[in-house]
Amino acid sequence: MFIKVTTSGPRRYVQLVEAYRDDNGRPKQRTVATLGRLDQLNTELESVITGLLRVTGKSAPLAAPTPSLTFESARDYGDVWALTELWNSLGFDRLRQVFRRTRHTIDIEALIRVMVLNRLCDPDSKLGVLRWVETVTFPGIMAEKIEHHQLLRAMDAMVEHQDEVDQVLAGLLRPMVDQDLAVVFYDMTTIRADGLSQQDEDVRKFGMSKEGLIARQVMLGVVQTADGLPLYHEVFDGNTAEV
Repeated sequence: MFIKVTTSGPRRYVQLVEAYRDDNGRPKQRTVATLGRLDQLNTELESVITGLLRVTGKSAPLAAPTPSLTFESARDYGDVWALTELWNSLGFDRLRQVFRRTRHTIDIEALIRVMVLNRLCDPDSKLGVLRWVETVTFPGIMAEKIEHHQLLRAMDAMVEHQDEVDQVLAGLLRPMVDQDLAVVFYDMTTIRADGLSQQDEDVRKFGMSKEGLIARQVMLGVVQTADGLPLYHEVFDGNTAEV
């Protein structure tokens, strides 16, 4: 037997049909029962099915489990991809050669690139960088595995190898500026620093700020071309005299 849906005018009916062979062996069908109109069937049909299963000693099939769905926010890709291409095309990936000879096992150049791109896209603190990388996709970098202490070690590596880094950057910048560098400008400014902790060799000192107030600060000196392109910078103690 099987279930068959038949149509009579605009209505459709559910019927229980039996297949058999007549005396001459020809296959035929006959309606055993009409279970009702298809648009009116509800729990009545379910009770019939349950009764048939009970008579035959079978159990109803378990309903398929509802799949658990999770929704993730789309990650930004365009700006990070474009800046990564620019980074490589300008040759900043050569910094990898500087840090390849260091004691660090982490990819210093990649971590520096992450922090630089963060400054260009959504400036934030080191901890903010960790939150930011969860919203973007970096080409060739498993950014979600970056940890806070790795960013700090990358900064330490830059300080330890400042001369080599400066040489690489100078070589990259020279083609973009006046080859003779006949005129350069040097200026200093104060950058106020928050916090009261004391660190060894701390450059945060109390001095006269540009606002005319005594503040805990650092002094920043910048060398730039006549067109305003920065070439070099250095950080001094906050109580350093500008003269």
